[in-house]
Amino acid sequence: MASLLSARGFLVLVFGLLAVVPFVANPYMLYVTNVALIYIILAIGLNILIGYAGQIAFANAAMFGIGAYAAGLLQVRLGLPYWLALPSAGLVAMLIGTVISWPALRLSGIHLALATLAFAQFTQWVFLNAEWLTFGATGFTVPRLNFAPLPVTAPQGIYGLSWVVALALTLVAWNVVHSRIGRALVSMRDNEVAAAALGVDLFRYKVIAFAISGFYAGIAGGLFCGLLNYVAPESYDLFQMVIQKAMVVVGGVGSIAGSVIGALLLVAMLEGLREFKSLQEIAFGVVLLGFVLFMPLGVVSLARRYWPGWREDLHRRDAPEEASAAPAIAPAQLGVAQERP
Repeated sequence: MASLLSARGFLVLVFGLLAVVPFVANPYMLYVTNVALIYIILAIGLNILIGYAGQIAFANAAMFGIGAYAAGLLQVRLGLPYWLALPSAGLVAMLIGTVISWPALRLSGIHLALATLAFAQFTQWVFLNAEWLTFGATGFTVPRLNFAPLPVTAPQGIYGLSWVVALALTLVAWNVVHSRIGRALVSMRDNEVAAAALGVDLFRYKVIAFAISGFYAGIAGGLFCGLLNYVAPESYDLFQMVIQKAMVVVGGVGSIAGSVIGALLLVAMLEGLREFKSLQEIAFGVVLLGFVLFMPLGVVSLARRYWPGWREDLHRRDAPEEASAAPAIAPAQLGVAQERP
């Protein structure tokens, strides 16, 4: 019973329910749930970078777009099948994510945020103006997926693919954050000086965090391209960045289960406000501000408090309800002098 009431049991329950959606949902609900699966991948990748590694970056929407454009252009320009274009999109985004990790070696906080925001804006400019490559502001269509000889329609096929990929990447992320890599990322997030004193290679683990986040965003973009059969720059603008950040904040910073919760809640909210598009930005801003002020640890903090048996081994150090369960090592205990304001 304790395992069923844990964070792992919650993820099993969620993906089990998502697995039966194609058999009971209408085409519209199938599409919305497919979008939710894609955003689960995005939220988990972004949470690894922000929640576990502590790198405040704003390039995830751009990496999402790079993945979608890579998957689409590889099919349209080079004639590659989707089954090769999808993993290639993840690798392209991972490579670019690794490249943009270099500023993180010298920048932090608001300076890193501004640098990655500038990269996101430059990427959007390329999508809009490099018509020789991206087809410009009008975007382009991609070949419709064919899942023959499987007895499924195209929407059911892309949903099944999204479910399998989301489940696999969730399992990978869960194992990564509970491994030596995850412990190194958390130590780097909490105190880089103390982490370096313990022998954590900051260069290596920052690159790993950006590469993982880029790969997840690229795969999500490739799946989004396959879902829509169309790629256009307006899908990867600043509002897309706000959506992804809201998912991490609402669900829970530094939590894989929280990423899943945030993605499901925010996609439901996005669809509920679809007829009031002018209010979407306002609503998301209010939600972000409200959670930052009144529930900074996200919805997952309620599960930790009221759900018996809920446990995630890595917590935010400043969480008051988990301070006794997972005490952080103070820099002074490591022989590192703390900075005085």
